Amino acid sequence: VNSVEPPILEFATAKLLEHDKPWNDQRLPLVADRVRKPLRQLSTRLGDAQWLDGAFSAGDLMMVSVLLRLRSSGILDEVPNLANYVARGEGRPAYQRAFAAQLAVNTRKL
Repeated sequence: VNSVEPPILEFATAKLLEHDKPWNDQRLPLVADRVRKPLRQLSTRLGDAQWLDGAFSAGDLMMVSVLLRLRSSGILDEVPNLANYVARGEGRPAYQRAFAAQLAVNTRKL
């Protein structure tokens, strides 16, 4: 997660918070390329396996949550085994419970 998440967050920042800057059209492709390198490494590490470390684990739960941030960009679709990995992860009952719990915390009224 520590090698994959930082460039994804940088990409999200560029898309969401800097989209109106005059230099964003030049910057965004560079940031997207910085996302692709760790994705290729992760793809190689995952290979044809279902999960990163044998059985589904907290590591998969965390990684799927990070990779989901790329869904609307199309970058994740460039790496089919990772796109499939995310879909498998989202389909897990443990993931759905964790996501629902996080959503409840983030949407409760104070």
